[in-house]
Amino acid sequence: MPTTTHDDATDLPDAPTWTVGDITVHRVDEVPLPAQTGPWLLPGATPEIVARTPWLQPDFADEQRVLRLASHSFAIDVHGLRILVDTGIGNGKQRANPAWDDLNSDYLQRLTQAGFAPETVDLVVLTHLHTDHVGWNTRADGASWVPTFPNARYVTARTEWEYWAGADMDEPRRQMFRDSVHPIRDAGLLDLVDVPSGGADIAPGVRLLPTPGHTPGQVAVELSSAGEHALITGDCIHHPVQLIHPDLGSCVDIDPAAAARTRRELLTSLSGTRTLLLGSHFPPPTAGHVIPEGDSYRLVALPGTVR
Repeated sequence: MPTTTHDDATDLPDAPTWTVGDITVHRVDEVPLPAQTGPWLLPGATPEIVARTPWLQPDFADEQRVLRLASHSFAIDVHGLRILVDTGIGNGKQRANPAWDDLNSDYLQRLTQAGFAPETVDLVVLTHLHTDHVGWNTRADGASWVPTFPNARYVTARTEWEYWAGADMDEPRRQMFRDSVHPIRDAGLLDLVDVPSGGADIAPGVRLLPTPGHTPGQVAVELSSAGEHALITGDCIHHPVQLIHPDLGSCVDIDPAAAARTRRELLTSLSGTRTLLLGSHFPPPTAGHVIPEGDSYRLVALPGTVR
């Protein structure tokens, strides 16, 4: 797992980009996730399952037929509005997962090189309030955690906030809220959005869609411009193997039955369309179109452009 930061963002490779009409989407990498993540997160995706789906290799599964996963954000330019979808794991934070503990990545340099210096970000969308989606909400300032994006509004679904506000959380999750969620609330930067079944518009061409199951208030992010469409998954789909097996769930789904139902309904709505699916944990090539295959689906990959 990478542990080295870079002082000069120009040393880093350019972020892959996709265009959706007049909208530009950048993938901003944080870290590839270690090999043991796949068997832990999606225990039903056994090597035997992977072996029956040759198109998963080599991009989405390794030579041992173990799933590849990654942590990244999507940075979006919508007519000059700078939007960041999810903020990864974060640096220097105490985490129970050893792969996430005290991380030291060059994420902020990558974000800046993509044209999204922290002070220029206007809106941060949090698809849900899990540790690996909120970490860069804040950065260390001495002994305190302060908002990384001081001029942005941070948006999440009201249902998501209310669920966790009433949940009996273990200490690692309470720690995550203390260092990565409460500081943005205390700074007055957190906006709670009601997301009805038809979705909620938060900016021109940007809509939150309810995708409950993994968490009660999780959302996907739909982008629309000039007749083109894309959808950022959040964790309603962790990995392309779930296109083949939509009922294959994550070990951390709060409501597995609802998660499977959400995933199947979403894939049915995308299948055979030109909507670009952007996976929040899909390793490169990260994106593609959903097409029918038998009674399920497959991903036709569409790598981003590196300029």
